[in-house]
Formats: sequence, C-alpha cells, structure tokens
Amino acid sequence: MLLHGTPFSSYVWRGPARALAGRHRVYVWDMPGFGMSEMRQGQDVTLGAQARVFGELLGHWGLERPAVVAHDFGGCVALRATLLHGARYERLALVDPVALAPWGSPTYRLLGEHGDVFGRLPPGLHRALVREYVGSASHPGLSPDVLEALVEPWCTEAGQAAFYRQIAQNDQRFTDEIEGRYGELELPVLICWGEEDTWIPREKGRQLAGLVPGAELRLVAGAGHLVQEDAPAELTVALADFLRPAASLGTAR
Repeated sequence: MLLHGTPFSSYVWRGPARALAGRHRVYVWDMPGFGMSEMRQGQDVTLGAQARVFGELLGHWGLERPAVVAHDFGGCVALRATLLHGARYERLALVDPVALAPWGSPTYRLLGEHGDVFGRLPPGLHRALVREYVGSASHPGLSPDVLEALVEPWCTEAGQAAFYRQIAQNDQRFTDEIEGRYGELELPVLICWGEEDTWIPREKGRQLAGLVPGAELRLVAGAGHLVQEDAPAELTVALADFLRPAASLGTAR
C-alpha cells in the first residue's frame, strides 16, 4: 500500500509503483478530497478521518498485514491507523512523514487560517499560488509536466475549495495524539528522508528514528520533500531492499 501526502495524490508514486510491481502486488489510492477522489463541500478530510478510511479500505480489499509505504501526512494516516484503530502491517516505510511536532510551515498555517479568503481568489491567481507551493517541495525543481499534473486537480471549481479545506481541517493535534506512542511499534520500520527537505527538516527524521524501536534511517542526497520526484531511483532501491522479505509475485492494482 502506497500512501500519498498533501497537497499531492497517488500520482507521486507512479514510478516506484511500476518498479515494485515486478515483485509485489501494489495498491495506490487517492485519499478523499485529493487527486481523482471526490471533493465536496462539508467533506471531512481530517487526518483522523483519513486514518479511519484507510483502515476500512484495508478491510474492503481484504489486505491482512500489508507492507505500507507512506509519504508526508500519509505517514500520520498510517501511524494513526495502526496505533489507534488496530490496523496491522507486515512492515512500514515512512518517507519524509508528518509525525512530530512542530509541523506546518508559516505558509501552511496562513492558508489554513484564511481559507475562506484564499478560496475566493481568481482562478489564475489561485493556480499560480498552488504552482509555487507545490514546486517548493522539490529541491532540484519539478519538470513542467509533473508540476502541472500535481497542480491540475486543485484548479477546478471543486478543487480550489478542496485545496484550502484540507489545510484548514488539519493541524498538529492529529500527531500530538500519537507521538508518545511510537515506542509501541513492533514491526520493521524504515524512515527515508530527503537531505534537502525544506518542508520538514532532516533532523526530524533522526528524531523519529530515535523514537521507533529498531527503525532504520536513510537520508537521500539531493532530494527535497518530494523524494519520489527528486530521487526516484534511490528511493525505489531503498524500498525494494526493505520490502524484499515480504515479496510476492503479483500485478499492480
């Protein structure tokens, strides 16, 4: 299971998913309110809701003890699902996860606090804001086609409202509720972190690795927060090595 973060979608996993599908059955999904999933007024897209949905999705697909790979706030979703809702994983890889306080850049907080104002921006200004914000997640910079693919879901009428909605609904309380329980994790854990991550500094990776029993930390040189885009080969090799004990032939889903 590959989990994305914000403001992204399963699109960021397209390369690693194809590579891993040679030895694993790979599942990807767009969380409610993201990518190609439903976006609607009044929708609950909090990290708490996403964790419950994820646990239900594992049951719906009949997945018992899957290997889980989670990026950004997908890390919080995966951690909440196992620590609070009893989801069981064979192993867990966390890629630049939202897991430790404090998190949320000044820009993120500003957008969340004034979502009603930003939601009324003219479409062109909104698109420019989202492009700048998404682009800042990469250290070397995203190619125009990749940047456009990540930005486009947020630039429809429903998408513009959804972009600010998901920021406004999420804050640090969702990690505060579980941060003290990371020592309870009893499974293999890999933590990958882009050395040039300006969204969540690599020091958080070292801190998290110290809280999770037996966790392995791998720093990825030259990569920012979007390690999947900045260093796809290095990340895929690290994940393939970590997942090998759980390998099983299958097809991508």
